[in-house]
Amino acid sequence: MSAVFSFETLARCSQTKARAGVFFTPHGPVETPRFMPVGTLANVKTVTPAQLKDTGAQMILSNTYHLHLQPGEAIVAGGGGLHKFMGWNGPMLTDSGGFQVFSLSEMRKITEEGVTFRSPHDGQIINLTPERSIEIQNTLGADVIMAFDECPPYPATRQEVEAATNRTYRWLERCITAHTRSDQALFGIVQGGVYLDLRSQAAVALAKLDLPGYAIGGVSVGEPPELMAQIVQATAPLLPPEKPRYLMGVGTYREMAIAIASGIDLFDCVIPTRWARHGTAMVQGDRWNLKNAKFREDFAPLDETCPCYACQNFSRAYISHLVRSQEILAYTLLSIHNITELIRFTQKIRESILSDRFPTEFGQWLEEAGEIRDEGDEGDEGEITTDN
Repeated sequence: MSAVFSFETLARCSQTKARAGVFFTPHGPVETPRFMPVGTLANVKTVTPAQLKDTGAQMILSNTYHLHLQPGEAIVAGGGGLHKFMGWNGPMLTDSGGFQVFSLSEMRKITEEGVTFRSPHDGQIINLTPERSIEIQNTLGADVIMAFDECPPYPATRQEVEAATNRTYRWLERCITAHTRSDQALFGIVQGGVYLDLRSQAAVALAKLDLPGYAIGGVSVGEPPELMAQIVQATAPLLPPEKPRYLMGVGTYREMAIAIASGIDLFDCVIPTRWARHGTAMVQGDRWNLKNAKFREDFAPLDETCPCYACQNFSRAYISHLVRSQEILAYTLLSIHNITELIRFTQKIRESILSDRFPTEFGQWLEEAGEIRDEGDEGDEGEITTDN
């Protein structure tokens, strides 16, 4: 690991593989386990950097693919790099663009060299290779950058997944060669679909490369929750214990609790802001649709225990009114609350690990089937396809 990056384990759970630690980066420490908000286009939607800091966020994400298309990495660099450009002085991570490119199944072609796809913005043909992905991320300037990988869909045949997993490793070797900045930590990504032996082989192979950190990718792509849990439980313990471990695209209570019990440190997910734009609040594990009639005259805060700006200053009735009126403030307040909710959840787990009470205090999330409980979806507007 580069001298400017390090990971320190402060405590381990006596009954699980959970751990509490600190990931040190050039822009500050990240206390783990930790949820990281997603800011696809150099902003977490509807939330200012100052508001984001108040949620307890320490590290956030941006998207290489989207920033390359708009405004372009040269403009970001001209603005002083990603941190200065967006006004966020804390740690940042950029993903490689692999997941977004491979989701364009009708618009791209995969070869050993890389991926060719047509820009959904202007139809321009773009070639994205491991070297180009790293070059873009070096230019953007985030603290942590991700290797360019091939994310196989679910379901996929074993032959398809094996080919993607092997190509991901070869591409990782090229990413390592292309990476030029010592102030950026390059994380490798373990693929392998739902085939646990492929996951294990990939994890062992990546661990030998002695990277600054490791991620588990290709989950939360449509597989049942129980399969995701099996993947994480089988893979995480094989990754180097002295390095941070990141589970990509996961952000529900149960999924994070199970992953933490397996030794995962970092998470990201678009759920907090995406659900906010649906008018949905996350309250102690429940999902509340603020369009429901029962909230019209409910003058209690969303959560009396929550320290966020929304809960400290506004009622359920007021936020429900804003949602029904389609006022932008509704989405800001719900985003602030939802982000705070998930960060508080991982903070509480961290505290329980430090005092060795994790299984006692969070056992329900380790045992229950299903994801976050859903209480009322009347008036749901359907899936939102923007990224965060």
